[in-house]
Amino acid sequence: MHSSSHTAAFCFVALATAFSLPEEPPAGIVDVRTVVPDIVLDVRYATQHNFVGRLIKGYEAKKCLLTKKAAEALKRVQDELREKGFSLKAYDCYRPQSAVNDFVAWGRDLSDTRMKGEFYPNVAKRNLFRDSYIATKSSHSRASTIDLTIVPLPVPLQPEFNPSVPLRSCENARANRFPDNSIDMGTGYDCFSVRSHTAYPHITAAQKQNRRLLRSLMRRHGFLSLRTEWWHYTLANEPYPRTYFDFPVQ
Repeated sequence: MHSSSHTAAFCFVALATAFSLPEEPPAGIVDVRTVVPDIVLDVRYATQHNFVGRLIKGYEAKKCLLTKKAAEALKRVQDELREKGFSLKAYDCYRPQSAVNDFVAWGRDLSDTRMKGEFYPNVAKRNLFRDSYIATKSSHSRASTIDLTIVPLPVPLQPEFNPSVPLRSCENARANRFPDNSIDMGTGYDCFSVRSHTAYPHITAAQKQNRRLLRSLMRRHGFLSLRTEWWHYTLANEPYPRTYFDFPVQ
């Protein structure tokens, strides 16, 4: 989601160099659909359906951008999944530093809790930084990290988010949370909860199996999982391990 596994030293390197980066992506960053044409996209930060409740700065298109190396590894995952009757679905890929800054500013505004009922129902907003749900740097800005899930084929329809409908907790059972067309992973996406931890033990056997399927495929093709978020994977041998980009998604 928002915390990342890089060290504090990497943060300082990034802060020193981020402002000198070009506004355009380097040649090695691609639209994932040029490599994986059939990946399903549900780019939440380009919509109102996210933990902030509005379009996030830096998201000018509902696109998934990644380094070509990460996209090619993702294609190998998709090829395996397709044979099993499934597809990958991406929630977020490359994330501009401006978007991360937007999250930080939102996190400091304790009065804005409009999406609490869905995304952090049991966490006080004042604790989001302390508990590492919000951080000043994200591995997503290095362009080799993706938030994703698995959907069955053919892809089921998913209702559009309707902000006038009462929010339902991301921790609820599948039938009582937002109707995502994903297979059941035990929580909704971007759920600020210990239930989102990849190896959280107190979920159903089917939910555990679904998480294991995603993790095993992603790891086999070179991605590292994040302990606290079942949806978050970073290419192990990423091309820009110390570079945090800030060009918009467009």
